Amino acid sequence: MKTKLSKKRAISTVLTTVIILVSSVVLGSGVVLYGTSLFQGGTQSEAISVSGSKMWVHDTASEGLAWGAAKIRNTGDKVISVDTIQVRGTNVPFSQWYPDTSVNATLFQQSLIHPGWSGTGGMLDATGATQCAVASTVQIDLTGDDVDTSSICANAATGPVGLSPGSSAIIYFKLTNGTITSLDSGASTTLNIFAGKAGAPQSITVQGQS
Repeated sequence: MKTKLSKKRAISTVLTTVIILVSSVVLGSGVVLYGTSLFQGGTQSEAISVSGSKMWVHDTASEGLAWGAAKIRNTGDKVISVDTIQVRGTNVPFSQWYPDTSVNATLFQQSLIHPGWSGTGGMLDATGATQCAVASTVQIDLTGDDVDTSSICANAATGPVGLSPGSSAIIYFKLTNGTITSLDSGASTTLNIFAGKAGAPQSITVQGQS
């Protein structure tokens, strides 16, 4: 006896197969797109390098007058904002940061120096770089050329310092009085410079400066 095949059953089988194939393609595409998105997001990173850091304290001032300086470069591929400078667990306020973000490669390679004290509230002597294009609170000639492109020319910051990928800055900063004192001359202290989560603690030897 011959069995008569149902046309409806045959059609259902074909539709089921098509649905499975379409679903597989859609799911496969979603996985590929998701994986690509994760890969692209993972390849972009926030990173900074901090080099040439210095810390100076007044040799005789009892109130603990001190400054620091550091060279910072954005080594990642995202725009970053340097938002923390901390010494011995004490944050340095933005108003005590003096950033120069227009430094060229030659200037960035120079050693950071202390130009001497101005004698007014522990500020730095600003007479060493007379060629700054705009009058600045911090003026330091690092190369001895006495030209604008060889000098740090900086005024107080008002917030985080933004840096594009590959860009550099030199920041001089005034510590809050008493953070370190003349007794710390020759000792090591901890300096933290961060842009968000990017950055790392550094150990720096405090230098006495008369």
